[in-house]
Amino acid sequence: MRYLIDTNIFLYLTTDITLLDNNVRNIFDDYQNIFYISAESVKELILFYRKQKNKTKFWKNETEMVLSIESELNIKILPIKKEHLLTYACLEINKAQDHNDPSDHIIISQAITEKIPLISSDQKFQFYTKQKLDFINNAK
Repeated sequence: MRYLIDTNIFLYLTTDITLLDNNVRNIFDDYQNIFYISAESVKELILFYRKQKNKTKFWKNETEMVLSIESELNIKILPIKKEHLLTYACLEINKAQDHNDPSDHIIISQAITEKIPLISSDQKFQFYTKQKLDFINNAK
């Protein structure tokens, strides 16, 4: 099965795997699963790294981090396509919970368009299930 992982899940995978609940760990333990990360998440990771928020023992710089996503972690980077932007343009935003993060909205739109379950710890994503988001909540 294919899965799209949110930025926070990537950070947990690379910094503290104990922040993943058992359900999500089981998904990662199944070697038949294929994992994707949005190019938007990679952009966020680069920004986090530059702000010193994502310094780990794994990478010496941002370039090394980006290259390792596919080569070492075996996570495919999902580019942002026109179809994703069309979904994004029509996405009903979760105003009730003040969910104004455009990066989240792009990632959600990719998951909806590609029909890939999205794994995240962000509770606000639940709102988008009525728009056909297949959401897997990391309940830690």
